[in-house]
Amino acid sequence: MNYLCIADDVKFGNNVKLSKYINLYGCSIGDNTKIGAFVEIQKNAFIGKNCKVSSHSFICEGVTIEDEVFIGHNVTFINDKKPRATTNNGKLQTESDWKVEPTLVKRGASIGSSCTILSNITIGEYAIIGAGSVVTKDVPPNAIVAGNPAKILKKLDSNNYESAIS
Repeated sequence: MNYLCIADDVKFGNNVKLSKYINLYGCSIGDNTKIGAFVEIQKNAFIGKNCKVSSHSFICEGVTIEDEVFIGHNVTFINDKKPRATTNNGKLQTESDWKVEPTLVKRGASIGSSCTILSNITIGEYAIIGAGSVVTKDVPPNAIVAGNPAKILKKLDSNNYESAIS
């Protein structure tokens, strides 16, 4: 058994590495990106080049992840701030009953394990999101944020990874 669920409409760059037990449909994945086990990436989601998406993460419709981004284990993106199962008249909602709210993760950002990223958010270049954080508003470039809700702990001097760990 293959243990991969990949729809025919998925667009892959070169040298994409896929683990087993994944569900991909209608998305685009850039060159040299690695997708971990138990990841779902929905339609109209875009993953850039040289990214790493760790296991058990959920990337929903409307999420754009630029190049060189790290997504930790069990990261969840949200694309609807007011989700409902039914319409006002009690019928099960369909895609025509709501609008996708986009999220943008800019180049070089790192999102720690078990984070939740709400919709209509931009995470700036080389920002770092601490594990377990709930991101409820935009994160500036080169910022380290953590908590629930995530708050700025430190601003980095440059977009250099080395400055983030020193």
